[in-house]
Amino acid sequence: MATQQTFASAAIPLSASDHKAAASASPPKSPWILDRWRDLLFFVGTPLLLIPLFTVVQRRWSAQDIYLFVAAFGAMGHHLPGMIRAYGDRALFERFKTRFIIAPIALLTVCIWGSLYNIQAIQLLALTWGIWHGMMQTYGFGRIYDAKASARAPARARADLALCFAWFLAAVLLSPMRMRTLLDVYYESGGPIIPAAVMGALRAAVVLGLGLVTIAFLWRQWSDWQGGRGASAVKIALLTTSIAFWWYCNNGVQNILVGVALFEVFHDVQYLSIVWIYNRTRVERDQSIRGFMRFVFRRSGSLIGVYVGLVMAYGSIAFLQSSAAVEWIKHGLIGVVTASALLHFYYDGFIWKVRETQTRAMLGIDGAGVSAAPARRRAAWPAWAGHSLRWAALAIPFAFLCAAQLFGRAVPPLDRLAKIAEVVPQDAQAQLNYGKALHEAGRVQEAIPRYESAIARKPSLAEAEFYLGLALSDLGEWERSLAHYERALSLDPKNAKAECNIAGILVGKRMYDEARRRYEHSLQLDPTLFLAHKELGDLLCHAGEYDAAIDQYNQALRLRPNFPEAKDNLAFARSLAGH
Repeated sequence: MATQQTFASAAIPLSASDHKAAASASPPKSPWILDRWRDLLFFVGTPLLLIPLFTVVQRRWSAQDIYLFVAAFGAMGHHLPGMIRAYGDRALFERFKTRFIIAPIALLTVCIWGSLYNIQAIQLLALTWGIWHGMMQTYGFGRIYDAKASARAPARARADLALCFAWFLAAVLLSPMRMRTLLDVYYESGGPIIPAAVMGALRAAVVLGLGLVTIAFLWRQWSDWQGGRGASAVKIALLTTSIAFWWYCNNGVQNILVGVALFEVFHDVQYLSIVWIYNRTRVERDQSIRGFMRFVFRRSGSLIGVYVGLVMAYGSIAFLQSSAAVEWIKHGLIGVVTASALLHFYYDGFIWKVRETQTRAMLGIDGAGVSAAPARRRAAWPAWAGHSLRWAALAIPFAFLCAAQLFGRAVPPLDRLAKIAEVVPQDAQAQLNYGKALHEAGRVQEAIPRYESAIARKPSLAEAEFYLGLALSDLGEWERSLAHYERALSLDPKNAKAECNIAGILVGKRMYDEARRRYEHSLQLDPTLFLAHKELGDLLCHAGEYDAAIDQYNQALRLRPNFPEAKDNLAFARSLAGH
């Protein structure tokens, strides 16, 4: 969720029955959205539960598997409740009909086109907008809690927004892993090179700004407390846990995919919980809400299961995308998934606003004695003009990047990876990626220091040990190569390629029995490793086991029909076997 003054919903004037109910009964003041324990569980203290949960989960599943699951069933799934509200609330739909009709058609068209032509600018837009979106949800929850506690809440809005912006931005810019990912997509999108000196100056400015904003915020809280105008204690707790958790997810994890998944789950739990309670209250208080929205959000414990099931079902579209075999279906699904994310960010920017009368009533803010937000000045230009200008701020740089990529002005891969390694020298994966690019370009001697740098920064990086072993093998340094392959295998026991390459070195040392065992083990780990089938066939042929060798050659050719060495050796083994 995100907005300029977030959290909650687009303002539709309250019905007469709502006004009458508000006038006849003032609900008791409460600093909570739901109640103490549920707020702590779903909104404030969720990170304290997620970190140990993910620690356990990582023992069984890889970071990639965790990320794919969360991205499908969580990241995309949680878009559904907002869509139900946008298209199920008749008054809301009528108010923003043009946006709700044009936006999905336009974004879906652009996203499918972007998938067909591999336009990376769309992914860059989704990444950056997603970061802003997550920050604005934290800010929005802070506004809700402060509004429940103080009539002076609107005056604190700028201080809260500045604090969230400073800390969220700093966590990203100071995260080598996150910056490596963003810069990679940015350069693939056609973005011009950013000198390392500029990035260094930007980081310094952000750190300075972070310190100043934090000091100003704390001073404001202290002066308000001294004057008996203290902000909501729940808000302070929420900002503390949310910002600390965001920092941990960007800078405290070993794998950025795990960090992204962690914060996504936190974001989804908050969003699904508050949208549920908001829509249920809306349905109970407005009899004009009919159809599917009334069915899903009416008061019934069993419907919570239906709600979660619908969210999971919607998220399965993203899961199907990763397994689609037909190209046009795959591109279509990628377009749908990307468009869903962008629509979610866009709709949440205007349908959930704390300053709106209806939103405040549904969340119990006005009932807590908070004065209504002050009337806004009449705009100097029509609303559609301001809205168009905001879209232009996205569309113009997006079009520039698309043109740069389509007309071949994107930074070449080797130069791109070199610049990223220069900007984030402390990131092991950035050094490894640059080393692999040098290796592929035939610059093996230059690749080796990059691999060594990656290992020095992250000794547990099995991939760096493997590629260092490969580089040394290419240079004929067999003993050193073998040591690094063994190290890679100890870090990643399922690395079939390392096992296969070790076997190749053992063949050169005439240790045939050990080499055979290694080849067989590599094929147990990965039966699709065609090179291991061919090499094992050579070893069996050398041992006089021609029929077994023929079987291995056939397996290699089944996996890679255009494999000249396997074809030649198969013919030779057949002649020796008398076939």
